[in-house]
Amino acid sequence: MASTTTQPAPAANEMILTPVITLEGHEKRIQSLSYLQDGRQMVSVCLDKTVRRWDLQANKEIEEARKVCDHGVHAVAESRDGRWAITAGGDVDHGELKVSEVEMEIVKSFEGHSKVITCIDISADDMLLASGSGDHTARLWSLDTGKLVAGPFESAAWVGAIRFSHNSKKLAVNSWSGENLEVWDVQTQSLDRRVVGKLWVGSSPLRITFAPVFWTNKETILAAFNFDDLAATTIYEFDASTLETVGTPFEGHTKVINGVALSFDGGLLASASGDHTIRLWAFESRQLLASFVVRLPH
Repeated sequence: MASTTTQPAPAANEMILTPVITLEGHEKRIQSLSYLQDGRQMVSVCLDKTVRRWDLQANKEIEEARKVCDHGVHAVAESRDGRWAITAGGDVDHGELKVSEVEMEIVKSFEGHSKVITCIDISADDMLLASGSGDHTARLWSLDTGKLVAGPFESAAWVGAIRFSHNSKKLAVNSWSGENLEVWDVQTQSLDRRVVGKLWVGSSPLRITFAPVFWTNKETILAAFNFDDLAATTIYEFDASTLETVGTPFEGHTKVINGVALSFDGGLLASASGDHTIRLWAFESRQLLASFVVRLPH
């Protein structure tokens, strides 16, 4: 593991973050959220087997679909052109991947994964769908035909996060506990690089991250990763060609990171953790701009 010695700027003061809007309706844990392109609506999926669409201006639910999957729904995504809506889920014995053509109201099931599908991503041209699963594989599908076009990519661990590069030629795959990061070549279907961190036997929920991975504008990879701790409490930037670390890591969380988001311009990074904090960082300087303690209403 290589890293530069650039030091981050001093940390920001901790603040209390209180929700200004509370959207209620799900009966179990919410697994994934997806904003529509106009930013006015949001879709949520849950272990209660439902998908709900919310109006963020009126602060209310506008649509509900029940029993979308036979088991809990774990991931949701919508294509940039609004044509496709994808949900994924399943259990330890079966993966469920369902693709809806919104205007035609046609739902297709993509079959292949043998265990729960935990993560999905859509290519920049809205042509390909990537899926990652507990069966230790990632797969690429044609959204138009529903056919498997690449894979299965055999990962070394349960897949927890997946992301196309900006040109859709590479695929970043991170394990569910942030200890195995891989880069695959989509065209050749071969493994470019793999970095392995602190391996741990077992499946303690305190170690499971499922935090998304991101490609930066510099074509590096951001991922919550575990090199030497019992959980992925730190975010690293990786050189995609070598998977060596770049610059100073984003440190400060005391429990596993379960959410990561990178702004569209690549200037801001947000992280959420089991330590009940959300942190906002300046990406280039690594400066911690704000740290919020989340107080949920009861």
